[in-house]
Amino acid sequence: MKILFTLFITAVLVSCGPKSKEKEADKQGTFSGVFTYGNFSDIISFEVQRDSADWKVFFTSLEQNAVRIPARQVEINEDSINFVLQSDRYTYSFKNKWTTNFDELSGTLLVDTLKTKYALKRDSKNNGNGLTAEEKIFISNGLQIGGTLWQPAQSNGEAMVFISSSGGADRSASRAEAIHFSKIGYTTFHYDKRGTGVSEGNWQAATMEELLSDDIHAIQYFSERTSIPLSKIGIKGSSQGSAKIPFILNDIPELKYGIVVSCPGSTLLESDLNYWKNRNHQVFGEDFESAAELQGKVFEHIAGKISRKDLEKALKSKKNESWSVDIWVPNLDEVEVDKKLLYSPVPHFQKTQQPLLIIQGTADEIIPVNSHKIIVEALEEAQNDRYEILLLKDANHAVNYVGQRDFPYWSKLHPEYLPSVERWLKAR
Repeated sequence: MKILFTLFITAVLVSCGPKSKEKEADKQGTFSGVFTYGNFSDIISFEVQRDSADWKVFFTSLEQNAVRIPARQVEINEDSINFVLQSDRYTYSFKNKWTTNFDELSGTLLVDTLKTKYALKRDSKNNGNGLTAEEKIFISNGLQIGGTLWQPAQSNGEAMVFISSSGGADRSASRAEAIHFSKIGYTTFHYDKRGTGVSEGNWQAATMEELLSDDIHAIQYFSERTSIPLSKIGIKGSSQGSAKIPFILNDIPELKYGIVVSCPGSTLLESDLNYWKNRNHQVFGEDFESAAELQGKVFEHIAGKISRKDLEKALKSKKNESWSVDIWVPNLDEVEVDKKLLYSPVPHFQKTQQPLLIIQGTADEIIPVNSHKIIVEALEEAQNDRYEILLLKDANHAVNYVGQRDFPYWSKLHPEYLPSVERWLKAR
């Protein structure tokens, strides 16, 4: 009996040894495909990995600006793998089975009360999309600024630098597009604005001139590091990033082009006030104009345009109005003047000579609705007719499609956005 028992244990160990490891290796990899529900479609991928302790899954959708989002509650049982993704509003429950010798994943997604099927295929190791990401540090005004340089598998000899934008967003805000354009042949570079990510400094205390200087240093560093001439480099920015583009193009006239997305045809202060107006029009009803004028004075104080004394006088004059309680007023003892709000791209567009692609969504609540027209007038003053206007119906400030969708649980880029940019680039 002891001999038979020993033989049985040995057989089990052998059967669970190398073959089991081979099976685990077969399960690992990246599986991609088109997720479709009604009029909604998106290219998604699951990256399945196993480390020494656990299985891990990472979700990617470039058009959702989702890059390697870690899944939770990963469970594997034989040929099944289940996991969960969590957003601020929804829980996404994925249940999958490997098929075709572990080369395909067939699954169902449950979100809210909706359940739908999808099928993904294993990515080929030689699919031509192999990118190289290099972490870089450059110096700007004595500060270390961190960025990522993306090298395409097959370069077209062209390059694109993504200009940093407003608020505390780091380079992750432009990661999906940096990857996308690198996949089609462009060497790309994006970086953490000072005081975000790994970059030193304080973006809130910085002047617009200092932030622009960081952007210019980033472009110069990138050109020197890659040996790509400035004449082969274009720059792209969104929101405040796009507002900086005409200044940079004027400062570095060798640059090839600029792509401005959701660019205000006004000061940043006027753009912020425009957003407040769109959000609060119904709140104030017939008192809206008076309320907007008072709210504008609050913004002007933050921008250093009017004194605290003048603001308090204006607030006092309206304190008996019933609507005055709905005016947003920060703690005036804690206000730090931000003169960046007084910056306008318009005077710089009046001097810009390089080709420009100007993109604006018709559902953008932030920038003034006539921004693209104001920019065109400025370019005409510069006698620059090398521009194109792209108005995207039902696109918001982030260029996400906000029209009627059969699958409202994922927000993604307007379907015409990236293809239109690619067509414009090919014509350059």
